[in-house]
Amino acid sequence: MSFNAINTASAGLKATQAAIGVVSQNIANVGTVGYSKRTLTSVAQGIGNSGVSIGTLGRAFDAASLKQLRMETSGSAYTGFLSTVRTSLDQLYGMPGSSTALDGVVNDFALSLQSLTNDPTSAPARATVVSRAANLASTIGTIAQGVQDLRSATESQVGSDTAKANDYLSSIATLNTQITSASDEGARASLLDQRDQAINGLSAFLDVQTVDQRDGTVTVITTSGMTLVDRGAAATLSFDGRGALDPDSAYTQDSETRGVGTITATTPGGSRVDLIASQAIRSGSLAAAIELRDSILPQAQRQLDELAAGLSRSMSDRAAVGTVPLDGTANALDIDLAGLSSGNAITVSLKDAMGVSYNRVLIPYSSATPPSVNRADLSDPNAKISMIRLTNPTTDLRAALQAALGSEFNVSNQPGAAAGSLRIASNPAAGAPTLLGISASVTQAANPTDFQTGKPQIPLFLDSRGKGTLYTGSFEGGSQLTGFAQRITVNQAVATNTAQLVNTASNTLASDATRPQYLYGALIGSSRTFAAASGIGGVDAPYTSSVQDFAQRIIDTQGAGAASAQSLDEGQGIALATAQARVASVSGVSIDEEMSKLVQLQTAYSANARVLTAARDLLDTLLRI
Repeated sequence: MSFNAINTASAGLKATQAAIGVVSQNIANVGTVGYSKRTLTSVAQGIGNSGVSIGTLGRAFDAASLKQLRMETSGSAYTGFLSTVRTSLDQLYGMPGSSTALDGVVNDFALSLQSLTNDPTSAPARATVVSRAANLASTIGTIAQGVQDLRSATESQVGSDTAKANDYLSSIATLNTQITSASDEGARASLLDQRDQAINGLSAFLDVQTVDQRDGTVTVITTSGMTLVDRGAAATLSFDGRGALDPDSAYTQDSETRGVGTITATTPGGSRVDLIASQAIRSGSLAAAIELRDSILPQAQRQLDELAAGLSRSMSDRAAVGTVPLDGTANALDIDLAGLSSGNAITVSLKDAMGVSYNRVLIPYSSATPPSVNRADLSDPNAKISMIRLTNPTTDLRAALQAALGSEFNVSNQPGAAAGSLRIASNPAAGAPTLLGISASVTQAANPTDFQTGKPQIPLFLDSRGKGTLYTGSFEGGSQLTGFAQRITVNQAVATNTAQLVNTASNTLASDATRPQYLYGALIGSSRTFAAASGIGGVDAPYTSSVQDFAQRIIDTQGAGAASAQSLDEGQGIALATAQARVASVSGVSIDEEMSKLVQLQTAYSANARVLTAARDLLDTLLRI
């Protein structure tokens, strides 16, 4: 029996000593990031399970908690980056109501026009209008450039995050290989910790999940199903960044026309997958950066382009609207399109035989070939588009419209009216759609220095492209709208001769307030239609308002976007903290718990030691008999 006692006590001492070593290791790693609490399993052995031996060394681990942590880490990285950039974007517009904010600058310009309306003879009032107009154009341009700077910074961030994610993938594949060949349980547990930490780090950049394999390795895939790591082989991520971006820089799947970088995954077999085109990245900082670069920030640029275009055309354009003929002609509308310029789109509202209403947009151009038109640049992106070539709008307009509308319509000159005044009639009885309305915004000046037209409109703002051209919304040579916010400038011919703000003709009285009143009303009262792509009016819905109101809506929209992103990030932060606490409750080391175990193990060690001491004394006594 003494020999059995010695064997049992010796085995107990070894098991207890090993357990004390594990507890000591746990205590030494309290607070160590990525360390999972170690556990030692004892195995009963011997006759009647009277002995004990050292079992397996494991890690305290909860797969469900770890999966939740990775999901929340991806979500937190997404909302965090989104909130940071949206807050920076909102700050570009200034503090609402302040004199330097966008709405304050617009209001100052409106007040200067109101002052000029009250006293058209005042040279200081005219000079103030020019000064405030220049400040407004500069403010719009500065904000728009800030938007592109944010896009460029986001482009750079995508490149940096892609490189880090690629390093994590390589590290995970290497750790997979090391884990399969590890023979020491302690070393294996350490490698498993490192691999978990690498996967957690990867989840901050993109949404991933793992599949455990029988050999101890894991397969890492995105939630969309793209395999990134399979045992010891990892895909390679690369990013072909474009550096500084401009308003024309946009993502397309055609590499030759693409103006921004894309993330490409190259599999070990050599296959290449565009992760942006395949929408394989759905969360994490990379997903947020892609959304910001390709959707949110371009929409902010579009809002500013629309504002600049509305500001310019509200000063220089005449609203042409179809009216019912005075002679009572049925199914017809009269409209004055005199002075129509390239880009001055004509919108014809129709209703088909099924009662469905739709728009046809007729876009004038003067180049030899029809320009390419992006539907997003139209107020109604769902409209049917027809191009009309005008070599001489005065003589060719009627024929061009007739050719564009087809035989279902009859386009004629209005009886007794000046050139450019047309009558458009349809014949619903013959199957033609019902004519509901016609409208256009017609630029009045023939050139940037054409002020004395006898009309109140004036090209106060120009496009700085070239040496200063009229803004007409042309599509020739690319969309004039794109990037106009950076190019809008005050007409220097007006700046050097401020009397043009009053003089509509050579014999205009200095006290005539006609033009100032028109400009003031065009800014704060007259309604213009802004494209659905601005996002102000909702999904695929144009927004109609004054220029001043549209500027306020831009500020409101960006402020609401920033506030929503911050609120979402705060909520996601709580979810992440909860997931971290849940993982820590299982895998984390509690110093109190470990010290309690240590006391128990010390007691067990002492008990086993006393058994050995008693057995030794017994043997010594027997030997002395």
